[in-house]
Amino acid sequence: MLRSRLLRIGFLLALTAPVALTTGCAGNQNEPKHSHVKAGSMPPGGDWAGVYYSQLYGYLHLVAGGNAANGAWRTTAGDSYGEMHGEIDGDLFRYSWVERRIGAVGADANRKGNGYFRYTAPKEGEAHEIVGEWGLGESDAGNEWRAVKQKNMQPNPASVKPDEVEGRVTGVDAWDDGGGSKNKDEDESPKKKKGDDSE
Repeated sequence: MLRSRLLRIGFLLALTAPVALTTGCAGNQNEPKHSHVKAGSMPPGGDWAGVYYSQLYGYLHLVAGGNAANGAWRTTAGDSYGEMHGEIDGDLFRYSWVERRIGAVGADANRKGNGYFRYTAPKEGEAHEIVGEWGLGESDAGNEWRAVKQKNMQPNPASVKPDEVEGRVTGVDAWDDGGGSKNKDEDESPKKKKGDDSE
């Protein structure tokens, strides 16, 4: 009797242990990820204002004044564009961002979060870079973003935004009418016969 009771208790513990471990770990996945970077001195000849290129995120146009900076980018695929703004402290730029999918509507059309860049100058004569991370929601880390500063390019954040036609969501007026749609000037009443001048 005691043995069967101990087996049942052991069986129940074996069933509940994985559930307890799983729920304990799941809570950590939803917690915001935060970077623990500290500002340093700006490298000699460094300037936050400029155009930076990343193979994934495309051209980031960044303008800076005082301790603030604003930027805009368009992904290399051309399907999304985003904007960022934040504060500069030496070689560190912490920002908030929002990215919009072009032509999309609904909950998936926009996403936003936070991030940071550190301005780096690898060696004399080499292109300057910004290296950092971005995160969704309250997070400011978790996804790498590295971009190389382009020479002889002036930042123009407005250049990456879609125009009116590109950003417009369109649809088909009538799916079942043989591919055509009615002209709004057409009368829906039966057409007049030739030679019928009466109205």
